[in-house]
Amino acid sequence: MNMDIHNTNEDIVYNTVHTIFDDIEKSGNPEKFCLCEQCRADTICFALNRIEPYYIVSNRGLTRLDNSGLLHQQIEADVATLIYKGIRMVNHNLRPTAPHDGKNADKPKANFPVFDIPTISGRIFDGVSFEPVINIEVALYCEGELAPARNNNWQNPYTIVPSTPGVFSFWPAPVMTTATDISRDIKYTIKVNSPNYEVLNHHFNIISISRNLGPHSQTLNRSFKLPDLYLFPPGETEMQYFVKPETDAEQNG
Repeated sequence: MNMDIHNTNEDIVYNTVHTIFDDIEKSGNPEKFCLCEQCRADTICFALNRIEPYYIVSNRGLTRLDNSGLLHQQIEADVATLIYKGIRMVNHNLRPTAPHDGKNADKPKANFPVFDIPTISGRIFDGVSFEPVINIEVALYCEGELAPARNNNWQNPYTIVPSTPGVFSFWPAPVMTTATDISRDIKYTIKVNSPNYEVLNHHFNIISISRNLGPHSQTLNRSFKLPDLYLFPPGETEMQYFVKPETDAEQNG
């Protein structure tokens, strides 16, 4: 069954956050808040984690919403209160991986065509013990070059940490193009080069259709899942195909 389920409160949070941030910027930002895209995204998450969702099925459900009603106005008021609280919380705990220059220098002024790449995730195991690996650096390449990340929170290369053994993920930056509705087969490679293992190069393609990417487009809900990958100690791959010859004693039983 193909169902289009949507949380309408998500729209309210997104729109209200962007309106409030833009208004603060226009007013000269008297409280000197950081208004970078990362803080904007963190404020959205702060609000969404503290407000109940309101789901509808299909776009037809939008016609049943009374956007001028008291309930809608109360939700907007509650969201605005959460957002102002979130701005202060986020600015008190700024992410160390973001530049936090207080500006939105990278925010596009208008829509522009790109291949919008989904998040790429997978797992890596030791090929002998079958245990998930840790403290291993994983890199994502796009057509032979290290793939630029969507933002500073998606490091590339990425080191697999003990708290999430074997797990890695990337969110590549959109690939610029000249027009919308163009199909392109983009070549990627997952590469691991560790002294404890043979070099791993896993090649795969992502087919993407270009579209206009607006100032606040989000695609984190889309993901490209890779098959499980395995690392082998130096020479171990060849040993898997080596059959030890039987001795005379073994042949004679």
